[in-house]
Amino acid sequence: MAEPRYYDIRCVRGETTLVDIDNGVVESAGTSFFDKAVIRVLGSKGWGILTRDHVDIDSKRDLTALIEAAARLAAVTQDQIDLADAPRSALPVPRLGEDPRDIDLEEKTRLLAGIEAAARVPEVANTRARYTEGIDQVRFLDSSGNEFSYEAVRSGFSVLAIASRSGMMQMGSERDHIITGFNLRDKQDLGRKAGEVAVSLLDAKLAKGGAGRAVLDPELAGVFTHEAVGHASEGDLVREGASVLAGRIGERIGCEGLVIVDDPTLHEFGFIPVDAEGVAVQRTEVIRDGILSSYLHNRETLAAVGNGIPGHARAELGAPPIVRMSNTFIENGDAAYDEILSECKDGILLIGSRGGQVDPGRGVFQFNAEYGYLIRGGETTDMVRDVSLSGEILSTLHNITLLGNDRKMSPGYCGKGGQSVPVSDGAPHLLLESATIGGRGE
Repeated sequence: MAEPRYYDIRCVRGETTLVDIDNGVVESAGTSFFDKAVIRVLGSKGWGILTRDHVDIDSKRDLTALIEAAARLAAVTQDQIDLADAPRSALPVPRLGEDPRDIDLEEKTRLLAGIEAAARVPEVANTRARYTEGIDQVRFLDSSGNEFSYEAVRSGFSVLAIASRSGMMQMGSERDHIITGFNLRDKQDLGRKAGEVAVSLLDAKLAKGGAGRAVLDPELAGVFTHEAVGHASEGDLVREGASVLAGRIGERIGCEGLVIVDDPTLHEFGFIPVDAEGVAVQRTEVIRDGILSSYLHNRETLAAVGNGIPGHARAELGAPPIVRMSNTFIENGDAAYDEILSECKDGILLIGSRGGQVDPGRGVFQFNAEYGYLIRGGETTDMVRDVSLSGEILSTLHNITLLGNDRKMSPGYCGKGGQSVPVSDGAPHLLLESATIGGRGE
């Protein structure tokens, strides 16, 4: 059997703690432990990949046996794969404030219950809260002699409230996730906000659809950035012809002053000290001053596509790495929020996100806002519900006419290829011309 061109092994061991509370009842609370490794061998053509539990990465005998087994799989693959050279280094992990491991499960459950109870304002019929905590101890080594190890601690919660009146139901939700320690203390205000939004939506008007000016809040603008631009810039989608951004490097695809970034080095929820291929991470400007300047890559897609920076390989526990975002956002402009409302004159302010759909190949999207406010004479007026934003990715980027100076990041999880990884996305407030607004009002 021919010698492999390259191999690497990534071991992740640690623990996951979950607490679920539904309408004041603790549905589940517990901690599970894991220890998984992914071994990749690049043969004369493509990859051979194995997943194993409880691998002793320091045992030369065990490692040799695993590499040989993966090499046998690589020998039967037909895809021709090459890897680009990439810089190697790891960043320090931010220090923890309060370590979640120092707080017992009973205390975590009690604090989460306080957040969930705060959401039960009058007219709220159902509440749910969930706490998630992950401790990952990662070790990586490869055939080039690179070796890295680090520990990542993530802690966060979400809270949901459903208000009901005369057969009508409306929902409010909040979440908060961090990488710098325990974050359940003094968060009842977020539970209360989820409940109050749900109740307010019972009185909100139905939004009217049509074209016009729209102001996007940082959360919805961040979701647009992640879903519509971030995914379209991922090198594997570009290589597969499934991105509207393919072949457009150097082209103006957005308004002047628009800068869209993916930055794994930021100490936001998507922070990684080194990527899942042992490659150094760095700030990547996907769009600079409205011009497409870079794709997001792992070593494989950089070799195949070019035009970009590696260091964007990420992997869920026990899965091989694929091209993923980390912290994706629109950089601040210089417009104040009041200036954006004043310039909008008459339109709609869209707040929050309830998901939607995007087709990065066709370059179209549709996102549902959590709620909105009508803007009249440069001031917010009536609250509206059941409102959405849709359009073409490229025309929407050109239709941004003002960039705010108040960027805010929102944490969450991104799914792709059957894997889910922690990310954050964000933006300042944005003013859009000729926005397509969906609604059910008359």
